[in-house]
Amino acid sequence: MALTGMQIYKNLPKTNCKDCGLPTCMAFAMQVAAKQRALTDCPHISEEGQAALSEASAPPMRLVKIGANEREFQIGQETVMFRHEEKFHRPTGIAIRIPASVSDEEAGKMAAEISSRSYVRVGTTLQVRFCAVEVDGADDPAARAKTVHEKGCLATILIGEKPDKMKAAVEALKAEKPLIYAANASNVEDFASLAADAKVPLAVSGTDLEELADLTQKAKAKGTEDLVLAFQGKEIGETVRTMTIARRAALKKQFRALGYPAMVEVVAETPEEETTFASIYAAKYGGVVLINGYEPWELLPIMTTVQDIYTDPQVPNTVDAKLYEIGSPNESSPVLFTTNFSLTYYSVEGEVERSKIPAYISVVDTEGLGVLNAYAGDKISAEKVVKTLQEQKVSEKVKHHKLIIPGLLPIFRAEIEDTSEWTEVIIGPERAKEIPAFLAGAWK
Repeated sequence: MALTGMQIYKNLPKTNCKDCGLPTCMAFAMQVAAKQRALTDCPHISEEGQAALSEASAPPMRLVKIGANEREFQIGQETVMFRHEEKFHRPTGIAIRIPASVSDEEAGKMAAEISSRSYVRVGTTLQVRFCAVEVDGADDPAARAKTVHEKGCLATILIGEKPDKMKAAVEALKAEKPLIYAANASNVEDFASLAADAKVPLAVSGTDLEELADLTQKAKAKGTEDLVLAFQGKEIGETVRTMTIARRAALKKQFRALGYPAMVEVVAETPEEETTFASIYAAKYGGVVLINGYEPWELLPIMTTVQDIYTDPQVPNTVDAKLYEIGSPNESSPVLFTTNFSLTYYSVEGEVERSKIPAYISVVDTEGLGVLNAYAGDKISAEKVVKTLQEQKVSEKVKHHKLIIPGLLPIFRAEIEDTSEWTEVIIGPERAKEIPAFLAGAWK
């Protein structure tokens, strides 16, 4: 039976130290009871209190850490089935397979190239998180694992089914906490013992959920606590259905045998299919997606999906409302304004950068709404724009009185000219992609 907040509170220090990030021990106890915090988030709980509460108060999905130090990547400890219920907490990690058929030199080059797959989108860095190394076909699994680790900068997944090959690779990298992928009915005892001895996480794969639950229990009996549910994505509909059932069993039914994060190996006939399937699995509900392709055009759609799915739907995605300098603007540079909705701002910023014309961008606080939504919701007005420009002291940066406004707000032109020092208001383009041509032709 699940513990109540009061039962948990009785075993806490009751000091209200706030080291857990919450104002009181009672608030923390209520969060633990709701399965939204782990008991271990309290740094001062006694061993006796932790022993009394740990099993019953553990989150329904275990937190698993793959990799060590700066390469560490966390999956699991999710609390909801659907993003709108609260939010998803730990973004999906993309893993790229390095086949055993390539030489050690080629594997090292692949690892370096995979590690370089990093892109900035709306102010956030998106990158591949794992190199997945096949060890069964390698002549020297330990050397292959070391080569990939040294040439790349990512956490490592070791792929194989042969215990002897896997043991050699794990021994070479155990300090880096690689993920063993994957134990099945034929090797679960050997792999689980290896994972327990090396203190590394283990992925477990079964033909169905019943077998998968049985294998996690066998692995746990061998002393392996950090487990990942591994799924083969051959039939996309069936795979999504199975992963959804597993997540529901863990979160809604508190079924501990399936209370672990999931990873899925994408099986597709073309790169386009692989990208599409990986994006779907990232949304439903893969903590790790394992793919083969690593061209930018294949990765970016997956990364964009992950970024969008793992934002907090209850908190507007915003940037600071302040004056931004793009390039190295001077007293003759153009001045534009936009809203603090991050996608709007970064779209404008990117196009201004592409124009190669240094400029100032004044960001108006619209509570995270884009231009049209802010206008419709009465979150932006000509008066507010003028006030923002004054607060940011924009006029002190330039010697002219020209202001470029969004093409979607031409109605602001007259009022801004009549009520401020910006006596020449220029109506800009409606779409951000038109900014470079507009600046090149209209700004002098």
